[in-house]
Amino acid sequence: GNILFGTVLVISLIGLSELYKVFKIEKKPLGICGYLFTIGYYVLLYMSSLLSKGNHDWFMMLFLGYLICLMAIMVFAYPTYHADQLMAAYFGLFYVAVMLSYIYQIRIEVGGVFKVWLVYTCAYCVGMLIGKHKMAPVLSPKKSVEGGIGGIVGAALIGVLYALAINKWGGAGVGVAEFAIIGAAGGAISQIGDLAASAIKRNYNIKDYGKLIPGHGGILDRFDSVIITAPLIYFLSNIL
Repeated sequence: GNILFGTVLVISLIGLSELYKVFKIEKKPLGICGYLFTIGYYVLLYMSSLLSKGNHDWFMMLFLGYLICLMAIMVFAYPTYHADQLMAAYFGLFYVAVMLSYIYQIRIEVGGVFKVWLVYTCAYCVGMLIGKHKMAPVLSPKKSVEGGIGGIVGAALIGVLYALAINKWGGAGVGVAEFAIIGAAGGAISQIGDLAASAIKRNYNIKDYGKLIPGHGGILDRFDSVIITAPLIYFLSNIL
């Protein structure tokens, strides 16, 4: 738990810096404010079990405080920053830090040792399948409708096989149908995450978010699907 917590925090900070670099605020007060409040968010998350029963209020105060700090920086440094830089700074906390934190939140739940692996759906494996009908030809010419459908079906199948495996060898006692639904939903939404990250890069004419992983780019280039899938898996696994 603690190792995963620290790892996700570091990944979130690196990913946030990559996103902020796109908007040229990674080393400026707006960006520094984002890093500090990201750390603050993770501290609250880690301490959430120790907080009062209204711990959602603590998170809301954090997010409101963050917005107020960003607006104060923009006001007192005017006209240094543009409104889209402020919005990018605020968006980044949720898009990167909060959404990635659900990897940790899934893991510390009852049965989390099994459920956390659902985040990594087979959309990664089959999203590049050859097809004739382009899903988003301008954004990602190699992504096809057939590949997208294959990703959903394949992820559902992996959900079934995974559930059967952990029930037999891990004594998990999970529902096979529920894991199939979660897998299919994860396979669908992960492709949205992939294409959304590509859209931001296209808007700002960049190839990769970073160079941290040779041949693959940065954290956001590799975790674009996981970012959007982790919260979905967390809530679906609880609902189902």
